[in-house]
Amino acid sequence: MAVITFVRHGITNHNLEKRAQGHTQNPLNEQGRAQAQLVAKRLAKEHWDVFISSDLRRARETAEIIAAAIGKPVDFYDVRLREMDRGKIADTTEEERVARWGEHWRKLDMGQETHESMRARGIEFVHDMASRYPGKKVLVVTHGYFLGQTLKALMKDESTGNDLRNTSVTTIAHNGEKWEYLLYDCVQHLSLQS
Repeated sequence: MAVITFVRHGITNHNLEKRAQGHTQNPLNEQGRAQAQLVAKRLAKEHWDVFISSDLRRARETAEIIAAAIGKPVDFYDVRLREMDRGKIADTTEEERVARWGEHWRKLDMGQETHESMRARGIEFVHDMASRYPGKKVLVVTHGYFLGQTLKALMKDESTGNDLRNTSVTTIAHNGEKWEYLLYDCVQHLSLQS
């Protein structure tokens, strides 16, 4: 069975502003690029058979920095790895949403992707990688909320997958009966000097 390592993209100004990112094509900020350099240096110490990334800009930028360090280009970009589609609220803060639609905006149909849909595409991706790359080490760059929801569904544990940190490293493997964590939300690389 494949061993899959997920990396959340580096931080963005949208993250700092608590602005809904969704499918927006916003870039990493300076801190996010520095985080990506640190995680790349860490990941360069291992061999990777397959390298996949979300196609959204903040993930692509993170993946490109990692690719340069590990000496392996991204094999392909997969739309299944995109962050939750935030519909009409994409690129807005809570304050802006309240100003535009009122304090009960959550009760309105904002065209957001459902948790069920997001979890389903995450599970489909994991099962697809496990069957396509048995015995391989798969490196994946993706998004925090999407990854958290995927892990909740995959591990059948709602207490997991919360508040995954930027450039955190999470590794999963199948033990023959179920998926388990080999590493979870690890950011030890961020305490190292670049």
